[in-house]
Amino acid sequence: MAEVLVLGAGMVGVTTGLALQARGHQVTIIERGVPGRETSYGNAGLIQTEAVEPYAMPLAPGALIQIALGRGYDVKWNLPGLMSQISAVWTYALNSLPAGHRRATLTWGKLIRQSTDRHAPLVQAAGADNIIRRDGYIEVHRTPARMEKARVTAKRFLDEFGVEAKLMDGKALRALEPAIKIEVEGATHWTDTWTCSDPGGLVAAYAALFERQGGRIVNADAGDLHRAGNAWRVAEVQGEHAVVALGPWSPMLLQRFGLRVPMVFKRGYHRHYRMETPPNHPIADFGNSVVLSPMRRGLRIATAAELTSHPRLAPPQLKHGEKAARELFDIGAPVEAEPWTGRRPCIPDMLPVIGRVPDQPNLWAHFGHGHQGFTLGPVTAEILAEELDGGQGWAELDPARFKR
Repeated sequence: MAEVLVLGAGMVGVTTGLALQARGHQVTIIERGVPGRETSYGNAGLIQTEAVEPYAMPLAPGALIQIALGRGYDVKWNLPGLMSQISAVWTYALNSLPAGHRRATLTWGKLIRQSTDRHAPLVQAAGADNIIRRDGYIEVHRTPARMEKARVTAKRFLDEFGVEAKLMDGKALRALEPAIKIEVEGATHWTDTWTCSDPGGLVAAYAALFERQGGRIVNADAGDLHRAGNAWRVAEVQGEHAVVALGPWSPMLLQRFGLRVPMVFKRGYHRHYRMETPPNHPIADFGNSVVLSPMRRGLRIATAAELTSHPRLAPPQLKHGEKAARELFDIGAPVEAEPWTGRRPCIPDMLPVIGRVPDQPNLWAHFGHGHQGFTLGPVTAEILAEELDGGQGWAELDPARFKR
């Protein structure tokens, strides 16, 4: 049994603490704020077993032209935000070519399919079943072309990964989701996925479970991490091992310890809106680059990616998403005065960074899940915990790949 410091109390950090705790280690989580209030709070609330392919950069000529001209809403950018990470973005583009994307998918698919199985015992032990639904989400297809593409995708996902989905026409969709106002061509019901009406609340419930089981959560600045003899120390707390699970802030810390990890920082936005009759499931309208999720606070409109250094007070993606949402549903006023914004920690090869940090005894990395930290936290936490206990780890995820 070892004493371990885990830096960060998002989904990835908290589930790391739980996985290590389950193996008998004494664990202290270091967090400067409140568990689950950063990146883990701002997602669409999906635990996505169907997301078997990592999110690649759009490289089709038409998509690139739309992005370059600022006309699309899948990816937005400004020059300072793009230039500040141009090397990582270029590497991401190269890895998004078919060969690189397929290589990443071989590993990613194995991870993502475990997600609900890994969340299930934690949801039960944390008493969080009241905010979890197990009946999937709906991806709407407004045009015949998008519907045909959906048929091809659903068949491929079933054949290659065993992902179950139900395809439906517009009439069947309206029967399942009567709040939808307009006629659309059809929809895909991704039935394997779980949904959460309070993502930050789920992380908080996991954190409370961690504390009930004897773990500690200490408010301190993880940036203070340093060696103290043979131990790692933050403020007045020390441990034999330290795990860096700080999401988008991880590369900055690890650079001090000789590991340079490239990262694409994708900014996302969301806002909640009052709605008397919310949908029965989250609704993904990928043609408009938006996901609409019924949450405790209202209907959450969550946007796609933006490459900017600083958040916008009136993001165009959210404005467009609100317009698309109002076409589908009767939506009221925003709940918050301003939208929430956060950054997704995306590694250019589209795989998370999990394992021992080279040349640093007992320093570990666990971050870089891109759009899926909320989904994958408990899955990759088991990989990290097993390696810390002497297991082999996954070579495809090893931090040493950035030293080669």
